[in-house]
Amino acid sequence: MSAKLAITSGSRRQAAIAALALAAIMVHLVLRFGVSERLAVYAPWPLWAALALGGVPLVWELLQKLLQRQFGSDLLAGISIVASVALGEYLAGTLVVLMLSGGEALENYAVRSASSVLAALAKRMPSAAHRKSDGRLVDVPLDGVAINDVLLVFPHEVCPVDGTVLDGHGVMDESYLTGEPYQMAKTPGSQVLSGAINGDSALTIRADKLAVDSRYAKIMQVMESSQQQRPQLRRLGDQLGAFYTPIALVLAIGAWAISGEAIRFLAVLVVATPCPLLIAIPVAIIGSISLAARRAIIVRDPAALERADGCSTIILDKTGTLTYGAPQLVGEKVAAGFGAGEVLSLAASVERYSKHPLADAIRRAGAEQNVSLAEASEISEAPGAGLTAVVAGRKVRITSRAGLLAEHPAAGRDLPPAVGGMECVVLVDDQLAATYQFRDAPRRDGAGFIGHLGPRHAVSRVMLLSGDRESEVRYLADEVGVSEIYASQSPEQKLQRVRSETAAADTIFVGDGINDAPALLAATVGIAFGQSSDVTTEAAGVVVMDSSLAKLDEFMHISRRMRRIAMQSAVGGMAASVVGMLLASAGYLPPVAGAVTQEVIDVIAVLNALRAAWPPGSLSDF
Repeated sequence: MSAKLAITSGSRRQAAIAALALAAIMVHLVLRFGVSERLAVYAPWPLWAALALGGVPLVWELLQKLLQRQFGSDLLAGISIVASVALGEYLAGTLVVLMLSGGEALENYAVRSASSVLAALAKRMPSAAHRKSDGRLVDVPLDGVAINDVLLVFPHEVCPVDGTVLDGHGVMDESYLTGEPYQMAKTPGSQVLSGAINGDSALTIRADKLAVDSRYAKIMQVMESSQQQRPQLRRLGDQLGAFYTPIALVLAIGAWAISGEAIRFLAVLVVATPCPLLIAIPVAIIGSISLAARRAIIVRDPAALERADGCSTIILDKTGTLTYGAPQLVGEKVAAGFGAGEVLSLAASVERYSKHPLADAIRRAGAEQNVSLAEASEISEAPGAGLTAVVAGRKVRITSRAGLLAEHPAAGRDLPPAVGGMECVVLVDDQLAATYQFRDAPRRDGAGFIGHLGPRHAVSRVMLLSGDRESEVRYLADEVGVSEIYASQSPEQKLQRVRSETAAADTIFVGDGINDAPALLAATVGIAFGQSSDVTTEAAGVVVMDSSLAKLDEFMHISRRMRRIAMQSAVGGMAASVVGMLLASAGYLPPVAGAVTQEVIDVIAVLNALRAAWPPGSLSDF
């Protein structure tokens, strides 16, 4: 939060300096030319004030950057301010202060702070929990909760720790973790996760983990680590400034050395002040952000616009990006002695208490077939062991093929042949009752989008990175044409994979759940689909509001178009400035005239940069 406040205060300070410089210039011109000769003697005073109150802080900031060996494109402006004061060219110096502070204020306006990610995470968690003790309810700090403490979670509160429901029936919203908008039913025996939002009914839970060890805290730790190691992107203006700044300094020093007139050194630097870099590029960025917003694409980090077109590796989460995120029950093999409706009724009754993506598919199938549902009890969902419960006096277990065979290898002879995609096995009273097959339909435009990335966007690698089982991920990859997959990935594994790929080449990562947030931060450009998690959207540089691959392609084209227009404005402005520098070095442009000339160049560059906000005919090509 402190970083966010620092950026906000910095932006306001730059805007205040720009306003001060502009006011000082106007008062100076009025005193010098518009009032009386008697008052003309006071004309330099407002310029002195602007240089003292605005120029000194700017030069001090640039000096600190210089000591840290940060040589940005604004170095020329700092040298110009110092030289103008030394040579008594106060108007030229104040014009430079106006250009520099105005450009930085505009840049800060377009930049957000990544620290808002952790702020969004922390904001979700309560500071205290309601502990039951000796028949009384006592509020205790979150770090004071011990394992096996009995806690009460009020309606609409955030669950403080991972635990097990002891009493009560209700639902919890766990979409912050899965990225899926599921309301998970809870009954005694159900597992609850820290960070989940309780529904309308109070639930009594037993704390199974300390707050610092709960899943939500672990995600925060991974997120913090990811943010600290976030790639430091070299901005477009600094890249161009690395070439431009030495050229300007050589010309300025050469003009001074050859002519013996220090005023020419100042004149060259004033003309050289890189406002096409400081102003035109941010204008192109803001125009592109506006264009993207009109197309339901929210750009939170301007650096994402600058870098997306140059990314050669795209890493995609599976569910909700290349699929619609809604698996469908497409096949069933019912064992002899069981009825299809009977098994579906038992399975749907149990799956009301599960957060697994396939649970919703079974619930939807039960609703479509109008099967009756019964209350479940003795619910257990141990990791890797599947879901077990008692329904109408019958023990029901829903697990995977691998989970069943690991416990009972002989059961393989009763199972139907394995097929691609997703699958679950239903056992009733420890007898195989049915095998269900599922498909999460690929997006209709998925194959076309993947196929066009290489020829149209120079993408050399496309990867699928998913927490789902390999059979599911492989099925989808074959459908859309992706050859490189990584399945069964935890958030920590996703983060490590994205970090290693980003170290090798610029990456775009696309995901839609809070478990993707660390990877979104670690990638060169993080793009979130949809609005399912405030934390995910905080972590992402870009948010595609309607979860469309066509919108993702539009963003990539907006990035390319922004970079092209920004380069035209910046390089064109610098080329014009070089001509002005040559004239100044020959003595044809004094400092004030040079500053005015530079302002004309700036206006032309900015007008060209404004084209980035104009909608073109088409922004997608697949």
